Amino acid sequence: MVIKKLVIGPLQENCYIVADEMSDQSIVIDPGDEPDRVIELIKDSGLHVSSVILTHAHFDHIGAAGDIKKATGAKILVHEGDMELYKGVRDQASFWGYDVEDLPEPDGFLNEGDEVRVGDMLFQVLHTPGHSPGGICLYGEGVVFSGDTIFQGSVGRTDFYGGDMMQLKESFKRIISLPDDTVILSGHGPETTVGREKEENFFVGEL
Repeated sequence: MVIKKLVIGPLQENCYIVADEMSDQSIVIDPGDEPDRVIELIKDSGLHVSSVILTHAHFDHIGAAGDIKKATGAKILVHEGDMELYKGVRDQASFWGYDVEDLPEPDGFLNEGDEVRVGDMLFQVLHTPGHSPGGICLYGEGVVFSGDTIFQGSVGRTDFYGGDMMQLKESFKRIISLPDDTVILSGHGPETTVGREKEENFFVGEL
């Protein structure tokens, strides 16, 4: 497995390109901005992108999804619970003072228990609402792509539209129940591990 991380956009969001080294099959997770950088890396690496996976539909995670689809032919996949946010991406961005174009309709929906295959690698979809109604994590191969559900030492906000503190607590508990050596690759900030967050994340004390 090859994971390439790009920190993009004014909100310093983490976009991940996940590739199977043997087959050059890949997915893009949360392309929020700077599509030219993402596309250049895909082309320079000789990758075939099968899908764009959106952990949730806040504008800083999805703003470049349409451009990636246009350049690669990849399918855009999101949880149906975030469709209201997805369709309102332009208004979301405008509220924060940014300009984002409307996105094409997604090509499919991600649900709890779905599997995403990348070459010989397999990832499971975990529905983890709280930061947004349709938030998901992608778990497999010793890593979990957590979107904005959990960060190193912190968690996602719940004061945005559709946020829910009780749901976030359940989602957080679900993530820290994964094996301690699972690497957490979140939507902002550095990577961490489940074991570290059990010991150091302030949110443990809120459960």
